[in-house]
Amino acid sequence: MNIRRPRQIRTLLFTTILCAQTAAVLAQQTVDHTQLDAAATKVLSEVVNWRRDLHAHPELAFQEQRTSDIIATELHRMGYEVSRGMAGTGVVGLLKTGRPGPVVALRADMDGLPVMEDTGLPFASKQHVKQNTPQGNTEVALMHACGHDMHVAMLLGAARVLADLRGQLSGTVKLVFQPAEEGVPNAPNGAERMVKAGVLDSPKVDAMFGLHVGITPQPTGTISLRARGLMASSDTFDIVVKGQQTHGALPWNGVDPIVVAAQIILGLQTIVSRQTNLTLAPAVITVGTLQGGQRANIVPGEVKMSGTIRSFDPAMRDQILAQVRRTTENLALASGATANVSIDAGYPVTWNDPALTAKMLPSLRRIAGTAVLTDVPPTTTSEDFSFYGQRVPSMLFFLGVNPPGTAPTDWAPNHSPRFNPDEGALLTGVRTLASLAADYLTGN
Repeated sequence: MNIRRPRQIRTLLFTTILCAQTAAVLAQQTVDHTQLDAAATKVLSEVVNWRRDLHAHPELAFQEQRTSDIIATELHRMGYEVSRGMAGTGVVGLLKTGRPGPVVALRADMDGLPVMEDTGLPFASKQHVKQNTPQGNTEVALMHACGHDMHVAMLLGAARVLADLRGQLSGTVKLVFQPAEEGVPNAPNGAERMVKAGVLDSPKVDAMFGLHVGITPQPTGTISLRARGLMASSDTFDIVVKGQQTHGALPWNGVDPIVVAAQIILGLQTIVSRQTNLTLAPAVITVGTLQGGQRANIVPGEVKMSGTIRSFDPAMRDQILAQVRRTTENLALASGATANVSIDAGYPVTWNDPALTAKMLPSLRRIAGTAVLTDVPPTTTSEDFSFYGQRVPSMLFFLGVNPPGTAPTDWAPNHSPRFNPDEGALLTGVRTLASLAADYLTGN
């Protein structure tokens, strides 16, 4: 017979009462959305100023020193614990409520692009830097042509709102200001480096949210997303076909790699059209370069080609990568040639966790109402936010910044020198980021 001693009974009773009290505290934590919205409106003028200052001073990937200085200074003023130096220029802010609960992360990317601005804005970028290019060490113009200045400003605004609401929250808010979403050639990008450096640990993140302005020409304040694959994975392949050089008039004396390359190009297209279940998700294989031969009457010994692969499902992506290698090598073998395939795994699929997306839809609808579009077509552009989604449940949404009265056909897209997102979307972005974090922490 197992008889509990008085001390054991007291310990068990104390533990039971403590758990019940903790559950009661968590159950009482609610967010005053009226106060949240008021705080967002109050900080809006600062958000606009931050955005315009950042827009006038863009910095390239892994060079975002001025930007990270501003972020760290502002977060310190708001009462966040600030860590710097992750992935070089990354900044991480922690807001601890002092009450038990989950850890939610919000992300903004910081880098600009080597683009000459043509917006005519009074705060347009006039920045130039020296950069190594195929033409040598040349001076290039810089611009926030993808809206990362808005991303940083909105997350700083949300940081202020969440700091004001700290007494209503349970758990921890982790703000991730990430370098180099646009990446640098032949090197890991910002999110990949942040993940490897442990940004999702200490404390361990339970869910992560992010936004991106533009991408699709939706009206200002529209929130667009879809569960599962929102943005494509992006992988690059390089193929070298080796044949046997001979006289162009005597092709039977050699192995023609140009003909083999042509067969491979057509064979790669059948991977999408005949070997991939496109009812699940679309996919693209494009051969973008083809180099071979020097004279019209010579069968060359080698042909090089390269291309890109886009897909929207992680399992489909793995399947296609294997099929590209198999198709290429076997078609070359069938003709007496050889083919070497190298694949540079780029960005994974930007995957919106279905359960997390469904859970947070009420938060989005409270902000944007019927302007929340929940089943937008996936886009073949890519985002390094996808690296976070490989580790923790994540959700990325698009924020419409198409100014009122502007037809979609007149809108300058991301990466254009005329990209000019409407600042009227800033308040929606601040409210949405703050609401997602607050509602996730409190279970509202």
